[in-house]
Amino acid sequence: MRPEIRDTPSLEVTVLVSVGRHPLTGRGRRADQDARGVELARGLPEAEVQLLHAGTLNEGSETALRGYLGMGFDALTLLEQPEGADILPALAETLDEASPQLVITGECAERGEGSGLLPYLLAERLGWPTVSGVVAVEGIAAGVATLLQALPRGQRRRLEVRLPAIVSVDGAAPAPRQSAYGPARRGQLAFVPGAVSLDDDWAGWQVQRARKRPKRLKIVKAASARDRFKAAAAKAEGGGGQVLEDVTPEQGAAAIFKLLKDEGVLR
Repeated sequence: MRPEIRDTPSLEVTVLVSVGRHPLTGRGRRADQDARGVELARGLPEAEVQLLHAGTLNEGSETALRGYLGMGFDALTLLEQPEGADILPALAETLDEASPQLVITGECAERGEGSGLLPYLLAERLGWPTVSGVVAVEGIAAGVATLLQALPRGQRRRLEVRLPAIVSVDGAAPAPRQSAYGPARRGQLAFVPGAVSLDDDWAGWQVQRARKRPKRLKIVKAASARDRFKAAAAKAEGGGGQVLEDVTPEQGAAAIFKLLKDEGVLR
């Protein structure tokens, strides 16, 4: 079912795209959630969709960005930013000047800081509403978008938000189409200069690969498949908690430190 757009002759949509990371090889690729956002935007009738990326261009990132062009676009706008720059001010300034009615992003980047805060910080700076976990745009009428939001356990919630707005796409959104090689190579990367704001805090951080921790398995003793399913689906109850009352900050910190040591978070 295609979304319905009434009283909107031309809907201007900007999709923020980033360079992703393949989970096995670590090579650059389309970011999964960003590609789903592009697919969502392509499904909007009468929409003028623009692709926008803020960052630097090298051999690996160009291949990844051209993957978005291969989804059926003639051009992608590259907002030039040096390595280690804070892209928030430049993005906010560019979007404020372009004034799109809808901005679509992924929920979290696959490279760099990956905090997932960018959509919220952009919305705060622009003064726009923001909705996270979107899986579909069901319709747009009279400047109001009807969105379908993903909730835990496969549930969905229908929301209405007044445009302009920023929405972030959930991993449950429709999968993106494959990238065609010909359009990806023919598409143009339009370079646009932007204000540079260096991120001094990020420059001082030490980054290392996260370690996979083994998941604790709960031993289920059940006589039937029904009992085993109920035990697996039941919400886990914490049994090793400790309530601290009327303690000093030093005693509280010592208890937290001991818990982290016992759980293997700290060594």
